[in-house]
Amino acid sequence: MTGFLYVLTAAFMWGLIGVFTKFVLSQGVGALEIAFWRAMFGWVFFFTHALLAGQARAHRSDLPALFGFGFICVTLFYGAYQVAIRDVGMALAAVLLYTAPAWVALLSRLVLKERMTVVKALCVGMTILGVACISLGPKLMSGTAIELNAVGLGAGLLSGFTYALYYIFGKKFLYRYPTPTIFVYALPFGALLLLPFIDFTPKSAETWLMLAGMALVTSYGAFSFYYAGLKRMDATFASIVATFEPVVAAVTAFLLFGEKFSMLGYAGSTLIIGAVLMVVLVRPGAEKAVESEA
Repeated sequence: MTGFLYVLTAAFMWGLIGVFTKFVLSQGVGALEIAFWRAMFGWVFFFTHALLAGQARAHRSDLPALFGFGFICVTLFYGAYQVAIRDVGMALAAVLLYTAPAWVALLSRLVLKERMTVVKALCVGMTILGVACISLGPKLMSGTAIELNAVGLGAGLLSGFTYALYYIFGKKFLYRYPTPTIFVYALPFGALLLLPFIDFTPKSAETWLMLAGMALVTSYGAFSFYYAGLKRMDATFASIVATFEPVVAAVTAFLLFGEKFSMLGYAGSTLIIGAVLMVVLVRPGAEKAVESEA
């Protein structure tokens, strides 16, 4: 339950990304520049934490893996998601991003040797269908066509795959390093690789404050809670709990900006909440029983 609450807290924090992004975009700051500053301010918070806790050092032999994590999960993830939004729209890009639980389930089986059970497969299916209902519901009900192209679809799937690697990398390296140590090396390297694609714009003090707040909540805070939870629970189940993020984002959008769910959106939220509850309620013994009955 402790691990579940940590990951759920991280999902709530990630669900606030849109609130910060809406404000900063309205100030004329580009999406990739937002990603850059989110990573760099996040690095400042993690580096300060690491220095105070004496956790800033990593073994030289592990630096390639840490830099690789920065390239895959910062440079590629942010870049691919932006391309997907540009080419296929926000709704479909979100669906492709939240194929992550399926990628996690597959990679957990191949890399971490975690068992693919009936309950895991059911939860993964419920979360993907739930996110699809939330994201695509308004367009499907209004009859608006969804534009598809190969580059956008490929970028969307890549964003889901690289997002999933957060979970796999966390399980692989958490036993060796505290969370701050991982991000001290990964965040600046990944952010620097974004530099060639960014056009920097002048910013007000309020915009800088929002960028710093975004990094504090959605990078430093969210990843600290998430990896603390991942130490205590299965990677596949952690990725399912984290898909509570789009529900939080949708509720926040309704409360702050008046954006409403469609009926399919409510159905999708119910599926995601149901999958999250299954993660909490189905204990290992019960899971084996369900699998044997199936």
